[in-house]
Amino acid sequence: MVDANVLIAGSGWPRWPHEVLLAGLRGEFQLVLSPYVIRQAHRNLGKRFPEHLERFEEFLSQADFELVPDPSLEEVAQHGGLVRDESDIPIALSAINAQVDYLVSEDKDFTARNETTAKLHEQLKVLLSGTFLRQVLGWTSKELEGIRHRKWSDLEEK
Repeated sequence: MVDANVLIAGSGWPRWPHEVLLAGLRGEFQLVLSPYVIRQAHRNLGKRFPEHLERFEEFLSQADFELVPDPSLEEVAQHGGLVRDESDIPIALSAINAQVDYLVSEDKDFTARNETTAKLHEQLKVLLSGTFLRQVLGWTSKELEGIRHRKWSDLEEK
């Protein structure tokens, strides 16, 4: 499962989150999304990066993803403290309830290893995009470094 920030970054910049999304499009793993994550990404792209909204919508139309349900409001309320940012609780619960292998996120509220994420990390393996590419999809350090600062214009030149 990917978090909204991976959808946003992957739609806006052709770097590690973008490559995670492309790998999902190619079927290298089963992409999992929740309605909450999709709404969050759509809303934030529309507000902050409207020029990338079309790329996001095109990705959604092409992607073969599993849509897992959002948790109920009652379930969210019962799991206060699962992560520091309460707005992230529905994402964490969707991933846990779907029993995904990984939650890929760039959000420190998920990826940090401290007391604010201890309960979450007992139930869910959270990876940064680059770590997912390396550990799960087998990318080399050289491949990762090659796209660290890549721009859309770099893709057009090839």
